[in-house]
Amino acid sequence: MKKVLFCICLFFVATMWVSAQEFGGFGGGFPGFGGGFGGFPSFDMSEMPEGPTGKVEFTSTNLPLVMVDTDSLRITKQKKIQARMRIVDNGQGRRNTPTDAANAYDGNIGIKIRGNSSAAFTQKRYTIELRDADGRPVKCPLLGMPADSDWVLLGPYNDRSMMRDAMACDLWTLMGHWGSRSAFVELLLNGEYRGIYLVVEKIKVASDRINILGHPSASQQVEGAMEGGYIVRVDAPDDDEFTFPSTNAAVASASPFGGMGGVQRVTWGVYYPKKKNLSQRQQTYIRDYIGQVEQSIEKGEDMEKLIEVPSFVDYFIHTELSLNADGYKRSAYFYKDVPDAQGKGGRLHAGPVWDYNLAYGNCNFCGADDINGFVYLGCETNPTPAMWKQLAENKKFMQLVKARYAKLRSTILSEDALHAYIDKHARLLEEAQARHFAKYPTLLKAKDAGTEEQEHTAETPYGGMFGGMFSGMFGAMPGGMGGGDTSWFDAYIPTDYADEISILKSWLSSRLAVLDKAWGYPS
Repeated sequence: MKKVLFCICLFFVATMWVSAQEFGGFGGGFPGFGGGFGGFPSFDMSEMPEGPTGKVEFTSTNLPLVMVDTDSLRITKQKKIQARMRIVDNGQGRRNTPTDAANAYDGNIGIKIRGNSSAAFTQKRYTIELRDADGRPVKCPLLGMPADSDWVLLGPYNDRSMMRDAMACDLWTLMGHWGSRSAFVELLLNGEYRGIYLVVEKIKVASDRINILGHPSASQQVEGAMEGGYIVRVDAPDDDEFTFPSTNAAVASASPFGGMGGVQRVTWGVYYPKKKNLSQRQQTYIRDYIGQVEQSIEKGEDMEKLIEVPSFVDYFIHTELSLNADGYKRSAYFYKDVPDAQGKGGRLHAGPVWDYNLAYGNCNFCGADDINGFVYLGCETNPTPAMWKQLAENKKFMQLVKARYAKLRSTILSEDALHAYIDKHARLLEEAQARHFAKYPTLLKAKDAGTEEQEHTAETPYGGMFGGMFSGMFGAMPGGMGGGDTSWFDAYIPTDYADEISILKSWLSSRLAVLDKAWGYPS
């Protein structure tokens, strides 16, 4: 059976490769799971057929209830459509039903599917823009979070705990940085139950989000507007972003598909301002500044003049703790503000963190299933920025990492604190998770599935077939062969929610032990 599936996969990849040549190739190598399919523009992952779903008779929930009505319009990945959103939140300890008054929001929205490979999931993720009656963006607070117009409805489809993204952002906030706030909800889309979701603050420049100086438009440039505010990222760039290559070769493991295009370099994108609002001078400035950052880290000289070192220390600890398969190489954000009147500040700040559904032991490729591994060493999917490996080899930087880690281990990164976080959110989701898995039954392993699977522990997780056979070849095949299937990159498949929570807690304990040994804690 495995040989048959292996041939199917090779045929699938070969077909994509041949087709991609008609569109100019893959754009410098097979980019693996996190980045979709590079230069293959006609392959829209959201068009893949959905996996099987169950029928859920929804009546009420202990979580806030989000209801979206598109008036029969189909939600696509290309452009937001007009819809109406209602949110019911009667407060802690009270039930929320579809017939209750929409007391948390009742108004127009623009909505579209978001994500690259995750767009193939049966449970979609959505970008939301709150709008007034005329279709203009309008700022409103949602579920205790500050007012804004831009939000994300994050479906945690391949994360059976449903809390990895929330935990990553909350940990980043507890470390002293801005991280996206979120709230767990259940979603009805055109009256159909769609499971547990997170309403999440979208990364953007705003006083209550990334609070940096906004830019005037390119046509209104004034002297001194070069130095900030920028948000840059290492990710699969959008068409409206100014992009440029890194100044040094990336860290990447060899694989049959990863070698396409010769020496691999990371692509940086300017997430804010968008390309149309960037003057040529600004493009040159931020490209050269990032180049200076890379060169200073490579040489180990003058880093403090260019980067906010404490933020890089925290980002390093946060990423390595999570063992995120996409760590450093996808959804890796940085921002730069304008220096103050005394010339202080204005350095590159690492973060905020984003997209951790493949973290904390939840992935079978890119070394994410090796409890003893380190993300900065790179892997076979997308190239990893070399600066993180260079920082790991910098004695002064690693002294800061070890000191900071020791402080965090006695507080927010203690085993007790992390387990308490997980238990608290598991209790919150205990009722809703039953409906969620009834909607998406293939996410759990059947209790009578037999004994051929190896035991799933933090040290020896079992994956979908891809974990053992294909991981070293070409990353993961997102969505499986039928859309919505996560087994291609699953590190394990739990039997129920309690099993998932137990595995997550066990994995974190094991990972902390690895970092304790590597970073000398306790001293």
